[in-house]
Amino acid sequence: MVSVGERLSTARVRAFIGRDEQLARFGDALAGDPQAPFAFYVYGPGGIGKSTLLRRLADHAREAGRLLVELDGRFVSRDPADFERAAGPFLDVPGTVLVVDSFEHCQWLESWLWHHFLPRAADSTLVVLAGRLAPQPQWTADPAWAGLLHVTELAPFSEAQAQSLLAAAQLRPELRQRVLRFAGGNPLALSLAAAAGSTGCGEEEIWAPSADVLRTLLAGLIGEVPTAAHRRALEVAAQAYATSEELLTAVLPEEDAHLLFSWLRELPFMESTHRGLYPHDAARETLAADLRWRAPTAFAAMRRRLAEEYLRVLREAPEERVWTVTDELFYLFREGETLARVRTWSREDEVHDRPLHPGDLAVVLRMAAETEGAASAELVRYWAQRQPQAFSVYRLVSTGRIVAFTARLALPAPPDPEDLATDPVVAAAWEYADATAPVSPGEHIGISRFSVYPERYQVPSRVIDLSSSRAQAESARARGRAYGFAAWQDAETWAERIKGSLVDTGARPRVGEQTYGLFAVDWRREPVENWLRRFISAPTDVPVRSAPSPVSRAAFDQAVREALTHWRDAGAFAAGALMRARLAADFGDPVEELRALLRETVDDLARDPRGVRGREALTAGYFSGAPTQEAAARRLGLPYGTYRRHLRQGLDLLCEALWQRELHGPAEAS
Repeated sequence: MVSVGERLSTARVRAFIGRDEQLARFGDALAGDPQAPFAFYVYGPGGIGKSTLLRRLADHAREAGRLLVELDGRFVSRDPADFERAAGPFLDVPGTVLVVDSFEHCQWLESWLWHHFLPRAADSTLVVLAGRLAPQPQWTADPAWAGLLHVTELAPFSEAQAQSLLAAAQLRPELRQRVLRFAGGNPLALSLAAAAGSTGCGEEEIWAPSADVLRTLLAGLIGEVPTAAHRRALEVAAQAYATSEELLTAVLPEEDAHLLFSWLRELPFMESTHRGLYPHDAARETLAADLRWRAPTAFAAMRRRLAEEYLRVLREAPEERVWTVTDELFYLFREGETLARVRTWSREDEVHDRPLHPGDLAVVLRMAAETEGAASAELVRYWAQRQPQAFSVYRLVSTGRIVAFTARLALPAPPDPEDLATDPVVAAAWEYADATAPVSPGEHIGISRFSVYPERYQVPSRVIDLSSSRAQAESARARGRAYGFAAWQDAETWAERIKGSLVDTGARPRVGEQTYGLFAVDWRREPVENWLRRFISAPTDVPVRSAPSPVSRAAFDQAVREALTHWRDAGAFAAGALMRARLAADFGDPVEELRALLRETVDDLARDPRGVRGREALTAGYFSGAPTQEAAARRLGLPYGTYRRHLRQGLDLLCEALWQRELHGPAEAS
């Protein structure tokens, strides 16, 4: 019996187009050609076919009997040691083939890979890297790597290759030229266009030339989802960093998550990883923008539901999962104004954090002295002795060099007199607490006391991103935490950055020559989860309706007339084109609510004297059960020609009213 894996491999072979040079060079390497490369680096823009090529190369490796290790850069840890563990066989088992997709998401590993990891490869191994960015030029120029590294920038398909793809996808011949004009040579766009055409999205306006191919294309695909439940599953996948069946179960408890996950998995723009499904980068951006435009209320509601699930996991997850969940939570709201002021989402100078070890202390003290002065360095020494577990040391992934450190202190009530006498910042925190709402015995305060990154001192950076994620996760899980504090130099600038999330206490303690601003939040007044909800959701929950409709006005008007014609046939009405319009996207029961909207809009025509006759003609012709227009005219006691004139006027007014709602939403519709 043929296995599922074999069937998938066979299907990929049949569907694969082009890339002959890459396949040939890799085949030579698998065969042991001494002149063949050891490392293959493939790069190019989103949708150009990198992942498809990697899957084909992986199939070749399996067919050759090679052990295959596949990693995805989106989900690679920031710690090189974790990468090394995941890719372990590459160092130990001769002949292993290591494949790393989406390498741009872990580009910070590149120097470490060339310097420290790849030279230790076992005999006869091969490595394939694929990402959006070209490799650093020093590797392609290095004579030592010249015969070992093969770099390829993938190009768009030629017209002949694109035609072959569309033929293999069984797209109707009469649509192929329009699809080619629409999608160009981008393999992802071509594949999606073929999928759209094969499911009946072949109307002329969908294939019209567009400056944003994927956006219009996905609008057509989304319009063809089988049910409202499938639409909700797309809303999850468009926003979540990765979508697992477990996540679907949690946020769509009333639906069959297994069925929906299987459906998502088959969509042409979805990719798979060990943490779940995610849309291709270009597709995710397009899909999210389209869904937010078409269904802003549902989009915002799903985002809040996902946030609540992440908050639940944050409370209950094992320790090693917490930091990932925090980043996933903030990823949902990365476009928000508050997050944009304090988080960078940068992959430059990528770092990973580790606990402070005794051997790190000398470096940490030197950083503190050079950046904040000798007095601050002595306080670092003091707290490192009293609470070493509060410190995190940040190393560059590429070289392992320590570049920063932070400390998040937990201080129980009542305060230790020695702490108060030694550290002016800690003393100011306790003074503020005593003056506002004293901390009771059994409670404690948390304070982000040090954040020292000499190369980017106290400005938004990846170090601050990671430290704040840990601080917020610790606050969410801590028991008895009364206050959270943060201390920053340049108090006025930081007051503006964190406005709305932390309160400026007004305290300005001095340490040596440096003055700090002290900022606070009372976790007893506002629980951490409520604070996170307010912090992340407020700026981005306003619906945005600024893009044009994905259908032409003529097609929209025709869809309205079709809906009226099928008013009394629920099945035909549900299959109509108006069900795919944006004005129906947020409906919980699309058929009944759209029928109600049509009837309500017709009735509203009578508010304008010009629409009274039109309302009567529409009501008689479509809602009263009259079998023909002649019968409707007789019911109104009108000559047939007069009735037809009133009906045309009513249709024009109705289509205009619904079109305004399509463009601007109910609040702005005229």
